[in-house]
Amino acid sequence: MLYRILADLVVGLHFVFVVFVVAGGLLVLRWPKLAYLHIPVAVYGAAIEFVGWICPLTPLENSLRRQAGESGYSTGFVEHYILPLLYPSALTREIQLLLGFLVLAVNAGIYVYILRRSKTLVPADPSLHSG
Repeated sequence: MLYRILADLVVGLHFVFVVFVVAGGLLVLRWPKLAYLHIPVAVYGAAIEFVGWICPLTPLENSLRRQAGESGYSTGFVEHYILPLLYPSALTREIQLLLGFLVLAVNAGIYVYILRRSKTLVPADPSLHSG
């Protein structure tokens, strides 16, 4: 039972990681210093798709499931609702590349917006104005 719970936790963590990769830039709007974490994570997430790597969380989850005596996914909440989002059955190399480009495009758009917004929020230097 413990290994099954741990495997489910890994899937939950994997899901949160994927959401952070895709949309973490939105959190940077509120907490700008989070960009130092989000940018490398987003690049890594896109690289996984471009190169065709397997996220290290996937073999960890599979190992935990084997240790729990499971050969496949049961019909629990995590397996039924979250796993299909992480492991779509129709995932092809072309779809992986598209996902990688979407990650880059979404985040590039968010960061362009952040940079433009930060330039408009920078206060003018009062020493430049004559009194």
